[in-house]
Amino acid sequence: MDKKERDDILDQAMGDYGDELVRLAYTYVKEEHMAKDLAQNAFVKCYNQLEHFRRESELRTWLYRITINECKDYLKSWKYKKVQLVHYIQENAQKYQKSLEQKVVQDSVNQEIKKIVYSLPTKYKEIIYLYYYLSLTIDEISEVTGVNANTVKTRLRRGKKVLKPMMEEAEIYGSH
Repeated sequence: MDKKERDDILDQAMGDYGDELVRLAYTYVKEEHMAKDLAQNAFVKCYNQLEHFRRESELRTWLYRITINECKDYLKSWKYKKVQLVHYIQENAQKYQKSLEQKVVQDSVNQEIKKIVYSLPTKYKEIIYLYYYLSLTIDEISEVTGVNANTVKTRLRRGKKVLKPMMEEAEIYGSH
Protein backbone atom coordinates (compact mmCIF):
# COMPACT_ATOMS: atom_id res chain seq x y z
CA MET A 1 0.00 0.00 0.00
CA ASP A 2 1.56 3.28 -1.06
CA LYS A 3 1.55 6.59 0.82
CA LYS A 4 -1.22 8.12 -1.28
CA GLU A 5 -3.53 5.18 -0.63
CA ARG A 6 -2.86 5.39 3.10
CA ASP A 7 -3.41 9.17 3.04
CA ASP A 8 -6.72 8.74 1.20
CA ILE A 9 -7.93 6.04 3.58
CA LEU A 10 -6.94 8.14 6.60
CA ASP A 11 -8.65 11.26 5.22
CA GLN A 12 -11.84 9.28 4.60
CA ALA A 13 -11.71 7.64 8.04
CA MET A 14 -11.13 10.96 9.81
CA GLY A 15 -14.12 12.46 8.02
CA ASP A 16 -16.35 9.47 8.65
CA TYR A 17 -15.34 8.48 12.18
CA GLY A 18 -13.48 11.41 13.76
CA ASP A 19 -16.37 12.71 15.86
CA GLU A 20 -17.43 9.19 16.86
CA LEU A 21 -13.93 8.37 18.12
CA VAL A 22 -13.79 11.60 20.15
CA ARG A 23 -17.16 10.78 21.74
CA LEU A 24 -16.03 7.22 22.43
CA ALA A 25 -12.81 8.45 24.04
CA TYR A 26 -14.81 10.98 26.07
CA THR A 27 -16.83 8.17 27.66
CA TYR A 28 -13.58 6.93 29.15
CA VAL A 29 -11.68 10.10 30.05
CA LYS A 30 -14.52 12.61 30.58
CA GLU A 31 -12.33 15.47 29.31
CA GLU A 32 -12.88 16.90 25.85
CA HIS A 33 -9.32 17.94 25.02
CA MET A 34 -7.87 14.62 26.15
CA ALA A 35 -10.58 12.75 24.22
CA LYS A 36 -9.56 14.64 21.08
CA ASP A 37 -5.88 13.85 21.72
CA LEU A 38 -6.63 10.16 22.22
CA ALA A 39 -8.73 10.02 19.04
CA GLN A 40 -5.90 11.73 17.17
CA ASN A 41 -3.44 9.18 18.60
CA ALA A 42 -5.74 6.41 17.37
CA PHE A 43 -5.66 7.85 13.84
CA VAL A 44 -1.85 8.10 13.98
CA LYS A 45 -1.63 4.44 15.03
CA CYS A 46 -4.12 3.51 12.33
CA TYR A 47 -2.06 5.33 9.70
CA ASN A 48 1.21 3.75 10.85
CA GLN A 49 -0.29 0.24 11.00
CA LEU A 50 -2.62 0.47 8.00
CA GLU A 51 -0.53 -1.90 5.90
CA HIS A 52 -0.97 -4.52 8.66
CA PHE A 53 -4.76 -4.13 8.71
CA ARG A 54 -6.03 -7.58 7.72
CA ARG A 55 -9.54 -6.46 6.81
CA GLU A 56 -11.02 -9.22 8.98
CA SER A 57 -13.25 -6.49 10.37
CA GLU A 58 -14.44 -3.11 9.20
CA LEU A 59 -12.05 -0.18 9.46
CA ARG A 60 -14.55 1.45 11.83
CA THR A 61 -14.44 -1.38 14.36
CA TRP A 62 -10.65 -1.52 14.11
CA LEU A 63 -10.49 2.21 14.85
CA TYR A 64 -12.83 1.74 17.84
CA ARG A 65 -10.57 -1.00 19.19
CA ILE A 66 -7.48 1.22 18.78
CA THR A 67 -9.28 4.12 20.49
CA ILE A 68 -10.45 1.97 23.39
CA ASN A 69 -6.91 0.65 23.86
CA GLU A 70 -5.54 4.21 23.77
CA CYS A 71 -8.05 5.24 26.43
CA LYS A 72 -7.29 2.27 28.66
CA ASP A 73 -3.54 2.89 28.35
CA TYR A 74 -4.05 6.55 29.22
CA LEU A 75 -6.21 5.70 32.24
CA LYS A 76 -3.42 3.45 33.55
CA SER A 77 -0.77 6.13 33.07
CA TRP A 78 0.85 8.29 35.73
CA LYS A 79 -0.08 11.39 33.71
CA TYR A 80 -3.77 10.62 34.13
CA LYS A 81 -3.40 10.05 37.85
CA LYS A 82 -1.64 13.41 38.22
CA VAL A 83 -4.34 15.18 36.20
CA GLN A 84 -7.05 13.57 38.33
CA LEU A 85 -5.34 14.73 41.52
CA VAL A 86 -5.09 18.30 40.21
CA HIS A 87 -8.77 18.25 39.18
CA TYR A 88 -9.76 16.90 42.58
CA ILE A 89 -7.88 19.65 44.38
CA GLN A 90 -9.30 22.34 42.10
CA GLU A 91 -12.87 21.07 42.42
CA ASN A 92 -12.71 20.91 46.19
CA ALA A 93 -11.16 24.37 46.40
CA GLN A 94 -13.95 25.74 44.19
CA LYS A 95 -16.66 24.05 46.26
CA TYR A 96 -15.62 25.98 49.32
CA GLN A 97 -15.41 29.27 47.41
CA LYS A 98 -18.73 29.13 45.58
CA SER A 99 -22.02 30.11 47.11
CA LEU A 100 -25.08 27.91 46.74
CA GLU A 101 -26.49 30.23 44.06
CA GLN A 102 -23.48 29.61 41.81
CA LYS A 103 -23.92 25.85 41.56
CA VAL A 104 -24.83 24.68 38.11
CA VAL A 105 -27.97 22.56 37.59
CA GLN A 106 -28.31 20.11 34.73
CA ASP A 107 -30.57 21.78 32.14
CA SER A 108 -31.46 18.97 29.78
CA VAL A 109 -32.65 15.39 29.93
CA ASN A 110 -29.92 14.31 27.51
CA GLN A 111 -27.21 15.66 29.78
CA GLU A 112 -28.77 13.84 32.72
CA ILE A 113 -28.97 10.60 30.75
CA LYS A 114 -25.31 10.92 29.70
CA LYS A 115 -24.33 11.58 33.29
CA ILE A 116 -26.19 8.49 34.45
CA VAL A 117 -24.70 6.33 31.67
CA TYR A 118 -21.19 7.63 32.44
CA SER A 119 -21.66 6.68 36.10
CA LEU A 120 -22.18 3.03 35.24
CA PRO A 121 -19.36 0.55 35.73
CA THR A 122 -17.13 0.49 32.63
CA LYS A 123 -18.25 -2.98 31.53
CA TYR A 124 -21.86 -1.73 31.21
CA LYS A 125 -21.12 1.84 30.13
CA GLU A 126 -18.90 0.67 27.29
CA ILE A 127 -21.52 -1.74 25.91
CA ILE A 128 -24.44 0.70 26.30
CA TYR A 129 -22.48 3.50 24.66
CA LEU A 130 -21.42 1.38 21.70
CA TYR A 131 -24.92 -0.07 21.25
CA TYR A 132 -27.12 2.99 21.75
CA TYR A 133 -24.89 5.94 20.90
CA LEU A 134 -22.77 4.46 18.10
CA SER A 135 -25.40 1.97 16.89
CA LEU A 136 -23.03 -0.98 16.73
CA THR A 137 -24.46 -4.47 16.49
CA ILE A 138 -23.86 -7.07 19.18
CA ASP A 139 -21.30 -8.78 16.92
CA GLU A 140 -19.49 -5.50 16.21
CA ILE A 141 -19.38 -4.69 19.92
CA SER A 142 -18.02 -8.17 20.56
CA GLU A 143 -15.28 -7.58 18.01
CA VAL A 144 -14.42 -4.08 19.26
CA THR A 145 -14.29 -5.04 22.93
CA GLY A 146 -12.89 -8.54 22.53
CA VAL A 147 -15.79 -9.90 24.60
CA ASN A 148 -17.94 -12.88 23.61
CA ALA A 149 -21.26 -11.87 21.93
CA ASN A 150 -23.31 -13.63 24.62
CA THR A 151 -21.41 -11.72 27.29
CA VAL A 152 -22.15 -8.49 25.39
CA LYS A 153 -25.87 -9.35 25.42
CA THR A 154 -25.75 -10.12 29.13
CA ARG A 155 -23.90 -6.89 29.94
CA LEU A 156 -26.35 -4.91 27.82
CA ARG A 157 -29.31 -6.45 29.64
CA ARG A 158 -27.73 -5.97 33.07
CA GLY A 159 -26.64 -2.44 32.21
CA LYS A 160 -30.22 -1.54 31.25
CA LYS A 161 -31.43 -3.15 34.46
CA VAL A 162 -29.02 -0.95 36.47
CA LEU A 163 -29.98 2.13 34.43
CA LYS A 164 -33.73 1.82 34.92
CA PRO A 165 -33.91 2.64 38.66
CA MET A 166 -31.29 5.36 38.24
CA MET A 167 -33.36 7.00 35.52
CA GLU A 168 -36.57 6.56 37.53
CA GLU A 169 -34.89 8.23 40.48
CA ALA A 170 -33.86 11.12 38.22
CA GLU A 171 -37.48 11.16 36.98
CA ILE A 172 -36.48 10.71 33.34
CA TYR A 173 -37.39 7.05 32.72
CA GLY A 174 -39.70 6.79 29.73
CA SER A 175 -39.58 10.52 29.01
CA HIS A 176 -37.02 10.16 26.26
